[in-house]
Amino acid sequence: MRIIGKLAAVALLAFGAEGCASTVMDYSETPMPREHGKSVVENDNHKPIQCVPYAREHSGIKIFGDAYTWWDKAEGKYPRGSLPQAGAVLVLANYAGPQRGHVAVVRRVVSPREIRIDHANWLDDGSIYVNNPVEDVSSDNDWSMVRVYNLATGGWGVKVYPVKGFIGGSNKPGEDRPDLVADVAPGAGMGATALTGEIN
Repeated sequence: MRIIGKLAAVALLAFGAEGCASTVMDYSETPMPREHGKSVVENDNHKPIQCVPYAREHSGIKIFGDAYTWWDKAEGKYPRGSLPQAGAVLVLANYAGPQRGHVAVVRRVVSPREIRIDHANWLDDGSIYVNNPVEDVSSDNDWSMVRVYNLATGGWGVKVYPVKGFIGGSNKPGEDRPDLVADVAPGAGMGATALTGEIN
């Protein structure tokens, strides 16, 4: 009888916790990425690379300087928008303060709320992250807030990052960009979510 009482108490506690979770923005139940492909980290046979030179080389957007400056520097030089398209540069800002940011190249628009990006130095390790899922978690579905799929854990990261917007992008939405990065063997490495302010 004592065991049944303990089980009932655990069930009641779990039910209560579930009810509390619904009052906060809880993304833990978000499904896995809709499109399953190679989402890998390449950290072999290349020199460590920062996000800025990687994005510049693979997008054709010729902006120099810290990642957090890209959005303002693009004004009047490149198209800027709030929605992703293949080949555009995603600009994340205000990570750990206003002087920190990250840039990545959109490889593919999978759905209205999911894209795939290629980027470098996400874990501050100089690695290249290929075909990495990113999810729009903004309440208005306007790509103002995103989170990144954590390749190390095989689940969505818990941090939510503000987005300045998307620079450039001449390909049609949904069009794949195989030219961004050469094929990488599945399981070439592991990554995790973290951002750094990166220079040239």
